[in-house]
Amino acid sequence: MAGLEYSSLESSSKWRSLPPPPGFSKSSTSSSKVPAKHAASSSDSYNQLKEKRAWEAAIAPAKALPMQAFMLYMSGGGVQIFSMGIVFMLLLTPFKNIAGINDAFAPFAPPTAQPKAFTTLALQKLVFVACNLLTLGVGLWKCRSMGLLPTGSGDWLAFETRGPSPEISLF
Repeated sequence: MAGLEYSSLESSSKWRSLPPPPGFSKSSTSSSKVPAKHAASSSDSYNQLKEKRAWEAAIAPAKALPMQAFMLYMSGGGVQIFSMGIVFMLLLTPFKNIAGINDAFAPFAPPTAQPKAFTTLALQKLVFVACNLLTLGVGLWKCRSMGLLPTGSGDWLAFETRGPSPEISLF
């Protein structure tokens, strides 16, 4: 059995006329250095991409809200194990997200800043907290509609003090 000869492909005019694949350049395969101008623009575009990804991470809880609202709708208004599980996860997730906010945004920090500082990407973190508070509000609204929050006067009767009844106060 004869071996395959790949050297003939290199000299073939059919393959030489094809353009290089997207993102490929002959200068990247050689040992020459990348020009400083190109490296600076590449660094700027990388920082812009990181900022764009930080904004996407900031609004991710708001993007998940329609699906969570649909799940709440499908779970019904009664107090069953399925609806309680969904409500529990809806109330727990914002607290977990806010507690890990610095870890969530650390990969998107600029190279000159501290990755886990509270002031790094402050606007994105503020939007992230607002979206999580919105999710928490939807969870509390569902708890109220299920009757799990003590919002009526009848929920506080054990703490209400009453005066003596009129029949007893005559004597």
